[in-house]
Amino acid sequence: MADQLYLSLWFPNFRFEALPAAMVSVLRQFALISGGPEGKRVAAASVYPISFTESPTYQRIYVNDDRAEDSEASIIENAVAEATEQLHDDMAYEFEMKWKLWTPLHDDDFHNRLDLGPDSESAAAFGRLDTTWKLQPATVRILGFGPNFDDASYGQNGHIRIDFGLDTPWIMDDTVEDTELDEVAQKRIQQNIEMLLAFTLSVEKHCGISSRLLWTESGEPLAEKLIARLQRLN
Repeated sequence: MADQLYLSLWFPNFRFEALPAAMVSVLRQFALISGGPEGKRVAAASVYPISFTESPTYQRIYVNDDRAEDSEASIIENAVAEATEQLHDDMAYEFEMKWKLWTPLHDDDFHNRLDLGPDSESAAAFGRLDTTWKLQPATVRILGFGPNFDDASYGQNGHIRIDFGLDTPWIMDDTVEDTELDEVAQKRIQQNIEMLLAFTLSVEKHCGISSRLLWTESGEPLAEKLIARLQRLN
């Protein structure tokens, strides 16, 4: 079953005033690993007071296409500086970034994208195609926590937490049947895993953290889920 995947980061002798610089450092590593232009800029920024049950006190969505070339607002350093201009220890600062991960497109995806009816001759032709893998954009949320946000939950969540969304791109348990997990599928999943590990190791090497934890909401380690998935094929 799909599970939320997180990476929590803790910094040694951390001072809240250093949060913006720490956020910039982590976002830079993400931009480096993501590769494509969509991962070089911040897609959106939000500031939450007290807890996530409250409405954001600040929110900005950036346009990162050809129109963004003349704007420097979504550049990492500028977006962080604007969102954290007023630092409050009971707030959380969230920045959305994009990267591309391999995703399987099944027959229904082809039909829907081409607006083909299930009884059409073209739909039947596409129905004979194997699963096609495409690089698709995925949103990653990187959050920095004030020490008094959500009853000091940074002790559990980390000074900075990266929310990767569902772990589906790395497990494909609910997306790809065991019978479809062929050599191509295994290669695409491996490439997604390599992206995840490259980002994690880059943060560990360049961001001055004291500890990190890659975890799922259910508590089941990602590595164990992956091993169990592969063992079912043997």
